[in-house]
Amino acid sequence: MRRACFVFLFLLVSAPLVAQPRQAAVAMPDAFSAEVAAQVLQRGGNAVDAAVAAQFVLAVTLPEAGNIGGGGFMLVHKDGEQEFLDYREVAPAAAHRDMYLDEDGEVVPDLSVIGTLASGVPGTVQGMWQVHRRHGSMPWAALVQPAVTLAEEGFVVPEPLAREAREFADYVKVHHPAVNFADYFGGLAAGKLFRQPELAATLARIRDRGADGFYRGETARLIADFMRDNGGLITEQDLDAYRAKWRRPVSADWRGYRIVSAAPPSSGGIAIIQWLKMYDRVRNGVLEGRAPAHNSAEYVHLLAEVGKRVFADRAEYLGDPDFHPVPVARLLDGEYLARRSRELNLAAISPTPAVVPGLPESEETTHFSIVDRWGNAVSNTTTINLSFGSGVVVEGAGFLLNDEMDDFSAKPGVPNAFGALGGEANEVQPGKRMLSSMSPTILLDNGAVKMVTGSPGGTTIITSVYQSILNVVEFDMDAQRSVDTPRFHHQLWPKDQIRHQPGFDAGVRKELRAMGYQLEQDGFGDLQVIVDRDGELEAASQSSGRGVSRVLSLPEPVRAAL
Repeated sequence: MRRACFVFLFLLVSAPLVAQPRQAAVAMPDAFSAEVAAQVLQRGGNAVDAAVAAQFVLAVTLPEAGNIGGGGFMLVHKDGEQEFLDYREVAPAAAHRDMYLDEDGEVVPDLSVIGTLASGVPGTVQGMWQVHRRHGSMPWAALVQPAVTLAEEGFVVPEPLAREAREFADYVKVHHPAVNFADYFGGLAAGKLFRQPELAATLARIRDRGADGFYRGETARLIADFMRDNGGLITEQDLDAYRAKWRRPVSADWRGYRIVSAAPPSSGGIAIIQWLKMYDRVRNGVLEGRAPAHNSAEYVHLLAEVGKRVFADRAEYLGDPDFHPVPVARLLDGEYLARRSRELNLAAISPTPAVVPGLPESEETTHFSIVDRWGNAVSNTTTINLSFGSGVVVEGAGFLLNDEMDDFSAKPGVPNAFGALGGEANEVQPGKRMLSSMSPTILLDNGAVKMVTGSPGGTTIITSVYQSILNVVEFDMDAQRSVDTPRFHHQLWPKDQIRHQPGFDAGVRKELRAMGYQLEQDGFGDLQVIVDRDGELEAASQSSGRGVSRVLSLPEPVRAAL
């Protein structure tokens, strides 16, 4: 009997894994990251493993936004729990409130956007290191190696990347000749192999030493020396002191679902919940349960009226919670949102200057979404702010630095590169994280993932995310239609301006102009969405980008289940 039991256990442990197909999915901003993320999932890695590998690949193949020289936010749903990782950049110790003002107190054009002074201390590598230590299941070195290989051996340059790099190189040559972007990326040619030996060496140090391979030692010395020699502020001490932070995500119940999204210093989670809940207040109140026709003038105007209030609150109350108390609960309180909803004018445009905060008293970013075979999910948005960041490559290390300092308020009442206003809550201070619109979001249905969504696009990120949710839940669109249907954006300032994507109905545009709106066509965003529809996954990348989405049918290992 003992021998029979032994034989049974031996067969159970050593027998080939029994195939029990389960779905997993990735929605990625380029083909290289999609392929690597899928391979990780196919080899038994979880959603976090795939996210770490994809993040480093994007630092090689999507240099306009993927990065190790920037930062971001990651929302993790694992084993039924949700966690939010803030790996946003911070202001260097030598930064100060008036660093972008001239002697007359006026903002110096481009100083917070181009060049070494535009860069905050990068957080991406520390963020990936921390999330891997907490939730990763595959070896760190194995997850970083694909990026090392792509940087060392090269990748074939897609035409959109070659075009954007060429245009940006031409711009900085004329307007900012001291910036070294063109030395590294000016020669990109579509269809040609592009190798990055300096970046490969930097990634190899990260592969071998983890976060210490970036924040200490050779890479840290290269960054600090380059900064000192080129008028920047980041020091080895700034790098050594950087830490990513785990925060409680912002969440709320909505239509029987649980919305889980980004916490401050992101404004996105609060804004998305405010937008969805105020929309429902009007839909279920004044409109008596009637949903306005999708992308009709009535629908656009209603959501623009909500957007005015959302962005007024954003400018006044949102910032780094470690430096400024953010009244999250009050901004999401049901009575407060009901009062704000009653302020909406459904017949005409509310005068912009009259819309004030309600409480008494990046565009080149990238996003990816992942669901693994066990139902875990990652929604990750990462950025170096504007396309190709500060335009500055760390010589000897081969990576672009961010220009995230522009996301601070250089001066109260003066808009940043995205037209967003800010106040004292988001002024520059040493060690402070700048306000963000990045909004990685997960929608849960009885604790299981219903939808994973996110987008790049500066302040339009919030718009893209909440409209993708409405597209799926309110208008029953499949994943691909939800990301490709034309979207629109209004953010209080510029006054009465609505930005809309190509394909917006001409009749609706005419109606909106008659109401007094100023319309501007703009191809913003790059949604990456995964939707669970009745137990079957759908994945979609916005067709206007170069993203790739895949749904995988994977066996669930018996050993893992046992």
